[in-house]
Amino acid sequence: MDRIKAMQTFVRIVEASSFSRAAETLNLPRASLTATMQNLEAYLGTRLLLRTTRSVALTTDGAEFYARCVEILAAVEAAEGRFRSSEGVPRGRLRIELPGAVGRRVVVPRLAQFHARYPDIELVVSLADRLADLTRDGIDCALRVGELDDSSLIGRQVGSMRFVTCAAPAYLASHGVPETLEDLDGHRGIVHFSGRTGRPFDWDFSVGGRIERRRLPGMLSVNDADAYVSCGLQGLGIIQAATYMVHDHLASGALVEVLADCPSVPMPVSLVHPQGRMASPKLRVFAEWVEDLFAADPHLCRAPSLPLSSENA
Repeated sequence: MDRIKAMQTFVRIVEASSFSRAAETLNLPRASLTATMQNLEAYLGTRLLLRTTRSVALTTDGAEFYARCVEILAAVEAAEGRFRSSEGVPRGRLRIELPGAVGRRVVVPRLAQFHARYPDIELVVSLADRLADLTRDGIDCALRVGELDDSSLIGRQVGSMRFVTCAAPAYLASHGVPETLEDLDGHRGIVHFSGRTGRPFDWDFSVGGRIERRRLPGMLSVNDADAYVSCGLQGLGIIQAATYMVHDHLASGALVEVLADCPSVPMPVSLVHPQGRMASPKLRVFAEWVEDLFAADPHLCRAPSLPLSSENA
């Protein structure tokens, strides 16, 4: 029995809380994981897992062995990573989760650049606006927009998302151009709500050194950033959208900025990963590549300072 692989299998099952989910992330048959656990428990002479048709739980011995396995595997990863990185050829599978709009517009169109630089890294990319449990789902890293609220993850800020308040010329011609925040009371917006919580995102404005939050009523609500911008382009209401998504429309005149004297608050964009994962050379080089990607974009590069923001977008 390969004890290191057996430990890796055991840890993945515990993290995933499921043999089936662990098998998917390890790209192995479920029967293979079952056989490995049977051999490992027989070798140790103790039961590690309590299995039912719906759940997996650790025994007392299993909890102690799991903690030791995590320490041992982290040490092995660090030792191997030192020599692998010195060779300059990071390799292996890297599972990544990206927010839908950022993934489609910023990261995915440039993945060929990453692949050309690191051809031995196999990327498994998931586009979603949910907040996955990275440890349970076997995801190595994820991009998150907004303040981080999961203390179990390690975060590295790679950029800042800026926002602009704007509307289509047809809407402004029909309803007038708001000059102050008070003028918004006579306007309608397009409501962008979180697919995760179902709550509308607030609009925020920087006014005289303080942050004011507003929620503009509207007759249309969407939970997708691309659909949100599309509705704005159709003149259905005012939007407060990420600048990287609308700068071409602003340049062409399809959208017009309003309330430029009351700019929105930038939100941090961070690459997050479970503790201990950054020792992996493949994750380190991906983090550096993403940071360079955002630094090169004037609409997404890091802002000098970031006031607190309330939620992911």
